[in-house]
Amino acid sequence: MSEGRRGAARSETARLAILEATAALFAERGYDHLSIEGIATRAGVGKQTVYRWWPGKSALIAECLLEGMLLPERFAMPDTGDLRADVVAWLTEVEAVLESPTGEGLFRSLIAAASENVDVARRLRESLADPRLFLPRLLAARDSGEVRADLPVEEVSEALVGAVMLRALAHSPADPGLPRRLVDLTLGPRPS
Repeated sequence: MSEGRRGAARSETARLAILEATAALFAERGYDHLSIEGIATRAGVGKQTVYRWWPGKSALIAECLLEGMLLPERFAMPDTGDLRADVVAWLTEVEAVLESPTGEGLFRSLIAAASENVDVARRLRESLADPRLFLPRLLAARDSGEVRADLPVEEVSEALVGAVMLRALAHSPADPGLPRRLVDLTLGPRPS
């Protein structure tokens, strides 16, 4: 193995150790008590190694989420065969996560990281408004007549996620009826 190859492997090992340490400490302490010093110590690296790849803890939290190290299964949409019920259930789960103490810190981290870094913003958009999450289901629902034939399926995921995120940014209180109303608004009434 060449010397350069060993260096790259060590760097990837350190990167993963830093992300794992970040995810573990975030789960244990929350965003407000997370520090670069603590992450570096847990990962067994120096602070300068952390700062070489990330400008701060918000970017680290964002990368952990985008890499599936935080709440990886919580954001998967159920598939019961009823698109409307599945989207309502998914939105309800997202809203519950955003209202939890961990979720609030996670959301703050993501917004801060996205505002500081264009790549994080792009990856966050791709992750949260991922067309693969909604698009195949919406296209199938449109083809089967479950939703109207002219539904702009590409925009529906952004509209749903955007509405939830805006409410979270405004610290709006929970509204148990919101997911159903959002689904009705974006998908329209059930065709008769």
